[in-house]
Amino acid sequence: MTNIQRLLDIMARLRHPETGCPWDLQQDFASLVPYTLEEAYEVADAAERGDIEDLREELGDLLLQVVFHSRIAEDRNLFTFEDVAGAISEKLIRRHPHVFGEAVFETDAERHEYWESSKVAERREKGKTEDDDSALSGIAANLPALAAAQKLQKRAARHGFDWPEIGPVFDKVREELDELEAACATSDQSHIQEEIGDLLFVVVNLARHLEVDAETALRSGNRKFINRFRYIEKQLSARGKSLTESTLAEMDALWDEAKRSLSD
Repeated sequence: MTNIQRLLDIMARLRHPETGCPWDLQQDFASLVPYTLEEAYEVADAAERGDIEDLREELGDLLLQVVFHSRIAEDRNLFTFEDVAGAISEKLIRRHPHVFGEAVFETDAERHEYWESSKVAERREKGKTEDDDSALSGIAANLPALAAAQKLQKRAARHGFDWPEIGPVFDKVREELDELEAACATSDQSHIQEEIGDLLFVVVNLARHLEVDAETALRSGNRKFINRFRYIEKQLSARGKSLTESTLAEMDALWDEAKRSLSD
């Protein structure tokens, strides 16, 4: 028995209506979404940290989510894990005619263009609505906001809606920052939130023009903040002080020290 079949059998037992696990039996597609997203993020974290043992384990946790969803579908006579594996296999073959067929692409741009046109054709074959024929269709609604913004901008850029040079993007960042500052003077919270959104969106656009993945960059920034803040905590603890017992000036000085001493 392969490990895949063993995993499928374990999931089937967990979902057995009479002898299975009550918690597993209570789950449905929607209830599993938070777990599926969490496991995907944990895979990304392990990969970015280069922790191979962690990556192996987290990939297993993510695979469990695929098996779990597939088992629920099989219980409802919708589809099976085999159907899922078959569908992605067919999709990969269809989207790589230069590997599995006779097509020849001279550049990465040509390969990417074929990939995108294949996705459009697939949506049409599924009978999607007129709205789904938009150049922006097919982007998951529950993507992290930064990742979604980047995808939206890439799609629009492929259809000519983009600045050809980076200079105007910097100008747009400054413009949005000025508009945010003006909104803050009004104390209109809904307007402030709107301008914050506009500023974040254009910063993502700046990252895209600089060939930087905004989501990855912010995760890196988060890790840097955590490392430096923990340094502050450790240094204060060594002095017999807590955060609440320290001044902002003390913490700021330690922050600068952390910037000099940590590799992040």
